[in-house]
Amino acid sequence: MHHLKLVFLLAATFALPASRGGVISAAEESSSRPNIVFLFADDQNTYSVGCYGNGDVQTPQMDQLARDGMVFDNHYNTTAICMASRSNVFTGMYEYKTGCNFSHGNMRPEVWAKSYPVLLREAGYLTAFAGKFGIEVDGKGLCEDDFDVWGGGPGQTHYETAKNKSMAEYARRYPHSTLSYGAFGKDFIRTAAKQDKPFCLSISFKAPHKPATPDPQFNAVYEGKTFTKPANFGREFAEHLSPQSKAGRQYPRFTQWNYDTDYDGEMRKYHQQVHGIDVAVGMIRDELKAQGVADNTVVIYTSDNGYICGAHGYGSKVLPMEESSRVPLMIYDPRSPLNGKQIRCDRLTGNIDFAPTMLELAGLSIPDNMDGKSLLGLLKNPNEGGHEQMAFINVYGPLATHSLTCLTRQHKYTYWWFGNDRMDPVEELFDTENDPLELVNQANSPEYAATLEQMRMRYDQELAKWKQQAVDYNDYQRYGTLFDRHVPLDAKAIRKKDAEPSR
Repeated sequence: MHHLKLVFLLAATFALPASRGGVISAAEESSSRPNIVFLFADDQNTYSVGCYGNGDVQTPQMDQLARDGMVFDNHYNTTAICMASRSNVFTGMYEYKTGCNFSHGNMRPEVWAKSYPVLLREAGYLTAFAGKFGIEVDGKGLCEDDFDVWGGGPGQTHYETAKNKSMAEYARRYPHSTLSYGAFGKDFIRTAAKQDKPFCLSISFKAPHKPATPDPQFNAVYEGKTFTKPANFGREFAEHLSPQSKAGRQYPRFTQWNYDTDYDGEMRKYHQQVHGIDVAVGMIRDELKAQGVADNTVVIYTSDNGYICGAHGYGSKVLPMEESSRVPLMIYDPRSPLNGKQIRCDRLTGNIDFAPTMLELAGLSIPDNMDGKSLLGLLKNPNEGGHEQMAFINVYGPLATHSLTCLTRQHKYTYWWFGNDRMDPVEELFDTENDPLELVNQANSPEYAATLEQMRMRYDQELAKWKQQAVDYNDYQRYGTLFDRHVPLDAKAIRKKDAEPSR
């Protein structure tokens, strides 16, 4: 039981190590460093949150978090699938450096050793994790022993709380897992707030991941509701998209998941699941206030990837399109001078930025291996900082869908390298600032010729980093050649099993 473990840990009294050498008292430690609450949804897109412009949804707690703190409008996951994205978040590194994704392999222990949970705990933070851990580490499994309090689970976990072993004690009162994580958060905060050391609470909700399983106590929220479809909804808005992007499971899921025939029914379930998370967010923030620690606790809310939900006639995630790669991010730091001013940040940020952010909050130096940048400066000045460019990666699913994308604040360039007797390599260039729905591929537009050349150069820069820094295991090295624009297709070795169509 995680409570027994917590009581045992807190019974000990000892001096905590300072972040850069020496020893300081527990009281000094807790007063100088804020607590951290990191809340992580699964498959939640920006279209599901009121503060991102959807008037059809009810997300009052997320919207309040946005009003209290700051909303980020250009926040991307550098890989849009759960295992790889969670690895990005834990380590602050791109996937080719974490070496971790479905069909590739687990994380190595030396990589995990530089993750934010490990580094924060070593620096004296009390750490807790609940929900979908999403990865495994060779020789360590789910790394349960690397947290002071554990409520996590393997694989996809379960919506039925009773089936999540580490959360079973909450099953009677909270049979649906979403609110059980809110209760876990409350219990941890209540106990941790009494200690003279800072804490880091990480919760990874299963919702709104399929199979859609909303908490029935919220059935009335969207009962009979109809939803406004995004302006790029449907197959008629897919004609300009690459044939490679249609080779995976995302394209058929538009019909398989009934977006074409029952959009309102599907979105009721989706948004109801998000509403459940919203209630859990309220539970956690209310407990922070009740325990008197809200004024010293940074709250971060985001998702592991977006969800396409019928845009362009696709479903699911993984692909570089906006609905899949861009996600909500709201941060409340009670020390920020901009709180409550309804300020939004449009700088380019990514999931690789969370680990550096949390380390800076803890007063720790950011390891050189991390690709991300701390977001704290943006909370003081949202007009300076972020990334000039970032990579978006997909090396999951059929080989035709594997691609590298380069992002800037205004543009998105993808080189779809794969070719066979049904398709040729193609380029996509979208002006996401002026065309956020990605309705026009500008790769062949004369007026974007200079931009195309610039984005090609930026893409080549990102690929050069891949070639220099990719791990030498779990099948990441070969993409340095596959994604190279300057290597002819017939010189790229395609294994027979990789050329098989997606099932």
